[in-house]
Amino acid sequence: MTGPAPAATTRCGLVAIVGRPNVGKSTLLNALVGQKISITSAKAQTTRHRITGIRTVGDAQAVFVDTPGFQTRHGGALHRHMNRTVRAALADVDVVLFVCEAGRFGPEDAQVLALLPAGKPVLLVANKLDALRRRDDVLPWLQAMPQHHPFAEYVPMSATRTADVERLFAVVAHHLPEGPWLHDADALTDRSERFLAAELVREKLFRLTGDELPYGCTVTIDRFDEAGGEGGLRRIAATIVVEREAHKGMVLGAGGERLKRIGSEARQELERLLGAKVFLELWVKVRSGWADDEAHLRSYGYE
Repeated sequence: MTGPAPAATTRCGLVAIVGRPNVGKSTLLNALVGQKISITSAKAQTTRHRITGIRTVGDAQAVFVDTPGFQTRHGGALHRHMNRTVRAALADVDVVLFVCEAGRFGPEDAQVLALLPAGKPVLLVANKLDALRRRDDVLPWLQAMPQHHPFAEYVPMSATRTADVERLFAVVAHHLPEGPWLHDADALTDRSERFLAAELVREKLFRLTGDELPYGCTVTIDRFDEAGGEGGLRRIAATIVVEREAHKGMVLGAGGERLKRIGSEARQELERLLGAKVFLELWVKVRSGWADDEAHLRSYGYE
């Protein structure tokens, strides 16, 4: 007579996504989770907060932590905050995804690599493989990478290819420790809708101003109201904070047209994300020196 079947073993762990600015960390997180929860733009240092994305497949739940690109070139309170965020994320993770561009490893990559904790499996994610003219060129580069770190796995890929993303998740799942899940099976992020709304407005701000607008701007949510419960109208009022009066003009554009476009594109994406109609009001305020003021940073949600 046989006994009862053993209970299925679950795996769960925190997985940090780290790398220098603009290597595709946020794009990779969104692809791994299957939904946009971290904003992207061509502007370096778009991600400023620790963004958590959750994916559960089979018996494995990975809690991915997207971090700001570690800042080595600039000082200031905002950049110090982002570097603290990177270090804090690394302190308690189970697996690290070190993301760099396939075929490229420079001093900035090496500085991030030096931060990684000992004793944790580090997977080398050689991203943007599709940008290489000859994919065969990545092999000698990969063969040289062990001199920089004893990586547990090597995953050349493109975050825009579904098959590559699925292959990476399977590798990650293999390295997750056994343990109970931290979130429900259908959870995607631990960030609030209010937070995601601010981030989406900031993404459109960066995308529609390009290099014209300096880095010192942020977005705060002044009001986030829901009408009619789930699927009802969301009334959102947000303020774009800039450091100089001239920057305010850049955001507004001629006759306020640029601000209108920022609001329109943010509203449309919010409606897709929230599955509800959105009424979005945007304002622009000047707060000189906010990015170098620790008190201002805390008031704007930078912990």
